Amino acid sequence: MKHVFLCGNPALDLACTLRARRTERVETLDVPDRLDAWYLESGIVDAVTPCQEADLAQAVAVREAIYALVTARLAGDGYDDEALALVNDIARRPSAAPRLTAKGRWVEATPVQALSTVARHAIELLSGPEVPLMKECANPECTKIFIDRSRGGRREWCGMESCGNKIKAAAYRARKKDAQAAGTR
Repeated sequence: MKHVFLCGNPALDLACTLRARRTERVETLDVPDRLDAWYLESGIVDAVTPCQEADLAQAVAVREAIYALVTARLAGDGYDDEALALVNDIARRPSAAPRLTAKGRWVEATPVQALSTVARHAIELLSGPEVPLMKECANPECTKIFIDRSRGGRREWCGMESCGNKIKAAAYRARKKDAQAAGTR
């Protein structure tokens, strides 16, 4: 299973590695190797020291803290003190640092450095100009939060392939069923 990066920010993408939070929760970070893959696929790093169970547990805790902070911000609520402290603590640690090589940019990191980089993305997002662009997917089963950079700010779904087509197809079927029911009366 490849990870999905539809949210527009690595912190939001990490927060969305637990899918369908309100229904049948789907955990995509279930083993350390999956976290390694997420760091690589996200572009946070080009190489990462293999994650251990403790790294995975910490990343999941940070993911949940980021999700709590983001949803509080969307709702206009205050931040949870524990979530805030955890994200700030992780962000204070050394982050992944790029270096220039003969072949271009290269980022090699430990799991702690990679997670620090994600926590810093969360802080920049939640304190920056893109806060008003954050939205939750309009699919009631989906809990992804994304940055709507579309012209006019009318994006409704995290992605057309995942949620948009599903919702549009269901609406079409409902309209067709209603039209058929109205025609048989």
